[in-house]
Amino acid sequence: RRTGAVAIKTGMTCDWDARGTRIPLTVLWIDDCEVVAAKTSSGADGYDAVQVGYGSRKPKQVTKAELGYFVRRKTNIKRALCEFRTSADGVLAPGTAITAAHFAAGQYVDVQGVTKGKGFQGPMKRWGFSGQPASHGNTKKHRAHGSIGQCQDPGRVFKGKKMAGRMGGRTRTVQSAYVYKVDTEKNLVYVKGQVPGNAGMAVKIRDSLRK
Repeated sequence: RRTGAVAIKTGMTCDWDARGTRIPLTVLWIDDCEVVAAKTSSGADGYDAVQVGYGSRKPKQVTKAELGYFVRRKTNIKRALCEFRTSADGVLAPGTAITAAHFAAGQYVDVQGVTKGKGFQGPMKRWGFSGQPASHGNTKKHRAHGSIGQCQDPGRVFKGKKMAGRMGGRTRTVQSAYVYKVDTEKNLVYVKGQVPGNAGMAVKIRDSLRK
C-alpha cells in the first residue's frame, strides 16, 4: 500500500477516442509535493503513515511553530500537510519528492476533495424533491417540502430528515477514477470524469482501494 499525493485541481478538458466519442478529463497538477514526515508502527506513533506537503510558502508567511516543524525535519516550507496511511514497506523517507510519475496511465485512483459550496438551498435543489402543485389552491408553497411531522407518537421529527439547509462544502471521494494520461514534464495527471471541488482547490489522490 503506497502513499498518495496532493494535487491541485486546475480545471477540465476533453479528448476524443478513435470513434469520435468525447472523453471528459479533469487535470490535476502535483505542485512540489514532498514527504515531510514518516510514521512507523514500531515508533511512538504506533502505525505506518506518510505525511505529505505540497506547494511552497515563504518563512514570513508561517508562524514560528510551523517554521520550526519544517526546520527540524529539514524539509521545505509547505503550503499545507496531509497524511496517508501506508503499509510498512510503503513508508518513504522525509524529503522524498512525489511527482506525476508516481502514477501511471491506465491505473485507477481514488480522488478525495471538498465539494463546491452552494449555500442555503431549498429541498428541491438540495434533495431533488418534486415540489408541490403549481395551482389548484396552492399558494406560496410551490417549492416547499410539505409536512415533516409524525403523529402524536413519536411526536417529533426524526434526525436526518431531508429539509432545506446548507448544501455542498462536504468531503467526498470519487472511487476508481481512471488515469487517462500522465504528463511527467508538467507534473499533470489527467483523470477521466469529474473530481469534487472548485478549480484551484487541493485534492488527495492515491491508488484505488477497490481495483
